[in-house]
Amino acid sequence: MQNFVFHNTTKILFGRNTVAAIGPETAALGSRALLVYGRKSIKENGVYDEVVSSLQAAGLEVTDHGGVCSNPLLSHVRAGIEKAKKNNIDVIVAAGGGSVIDSAKAISAGTLVDHDVWKFFTGKKSIKKSLPLTTVLTLAAAGSEMNSGMVITNDDTREKFGFGNQRLYPKMSILNPEVTFSVPPDYTAYGAVDAISHVLEFYMTTDDPATPVQDRLMEGLIENAMDSCERCLDNPEDYNARADLMWTATLALNGLTAAGLGRVGFPMHMIEHSLSALYDIPHGAGLSIIMPGWLKWFSATNPARIARLAQRIFPTMDSEGYTDEEVAERAISILRNWFSRIDSPTSLQEIDVPGSDIAKIAENAVALAKIWRLKEYSRERIEEILRHCI
Repeated sequence: MQNFVFHNTTKILFGRNTVAAIGPETAALGSRALLVYGRKSIKENGVYDEVVSSLQAAGLEVTDHGGVCSNPLLSHVRAGIEKAKKNNIDVIVAAGGGSVIDSAKAISAGTLVDHDVWKFFTGKKSIKKSLPLTTVLTLAAAGSEMNSGMVITNDDTREKFGFGNQRLYPKMSILNPEVTFSVPPDYTAYGAVDAISHVLEFYMTTDDPATPVQDRLMEGLIENAMDSCERCLDNPEDYNARADLMWTATLALNGLTAAGLGRVGFPMHMIEHSLSALYDIPHGAGLSIIMPGWLKWFSATNPARIARLAQRIFPTMDSEGYTDEEVAERAISILRNWFSRIDSPTSLQEIDVPGSDIAKIAENAVALAKIWRLKEYSRERIEEILRHCI
């Protein structure tokens, strides 16, 4: 295990009847709030009214900034920054999933600078300060409610870049599983895929062979993501299933899973960002396409790592007498079949992306690979991985 620092500053309020606390918690941080949210879902399920009522009852002036889409856009973030500056906003509130929270983070940092917010994502500027942020989570997926990262798509250049900074941790996040009862089956599935991918990337990219505590933690989270997802799909109003999936997704990317692993990377996310930037598909749908393809490519050089994971999370799979290569191949097939069973796509063909587009996708991905310092992922290597995704 490598040296590490684990320092997560986000306060979590988890459970039933917690949304009403958003007002008092936010009032301790400011008096003029920008409320960032998506389109119509939080108004249909009552979350919007509950959040606004709580904020106003706590004495806050509330300015609306709705309309965040599933792949959040830079133009919408810029509009939010302009609105925040005009209204002298001193605290940001996000009510939604990862896309909403990521947009809110970008607004919280961009409001306090004179330069364009996109410079954070391209590495040209670093965040020195940000407005405080509170959140009400409505989708178990990205983990943005308890981490320091954000992802935004530049609608002019079709680049989807991610950026992290310690000043982006929300001050407080409310996680009430009841508000996810209305999440449709497809986005429930995509959220579970996203959580699995976060853990799987750490598990596969660490170079340290001696991390048993982290290994067991990550293996358990993958198992829980799959199990709780199936239970949510069977019964969307199963509170315990929704709670399990929500907390699993939060733990998957709050810094704890990567502690002690040393240098890790996000190559699957790096490639998927190009898919969702170019074709505007849901992030989780793109990941269920890229994950099996990347694992197939990875198995050529490190089948033992995949085989060990498979033996622990697929205990009924018979591995006796099989080589690591054979076990890895069967494990990838089981994972791909599970994605299909929850109706998440597993090939570029399923989202109508032809093989002839591989070069274009790889060219788009290379720019992010450079920013994320994934120097080993050349355009040629990314194309090789994508060919396993056809």
